[in-house]
Amino acid sequence: MAYPNDRKYSTDHEWVRVDGNVGTVGISHHAQDALGEIVHVELPAVGKVVKKGDGVAEVESVKAVSDVYTPVSGKVVAVNDGLDGNEGTVNSDPHEAGWLFKVELSDAGELAGLMDAGAYGDHAGNDF
Repeated sequence: MAYPNDRKYSTDHEWVRVDGNVGTVGISHHAQDALGEIVHVELPAVGKVVKKGDGVAEVESVKAVSDVYTPVSGKVVAVNDGLDGNEGTVNSDPHEAGWLFKVELSDAGELAGLMDAGAYGDHAGNDF
């Protein structure tokens, strides 16, 4: 699996794509594949202040309920309301239409601790 180069990845299988000072967050193809069919998504409240590593959302699949950890700190400024009733989008398009939430970054320096696509591909290949 080739992962998009325009974002950074966490060891917990979340990705963040930054535009200005806002990061869009989702789960990787690897994560959705390991989870199986996504049947419910619980998103954070807009306005919630989050810290890197916090569990801020949940995805429920036919196999399990899993926390989604934010790879960056800041304030949630948007959630993907389009997933309500269309949770399978996280499976079919995890790196684009299946995004989960957007965070206004409070510390852009945190991005340096995340992996690029190549390093994440190596990590994901050795995980699970």
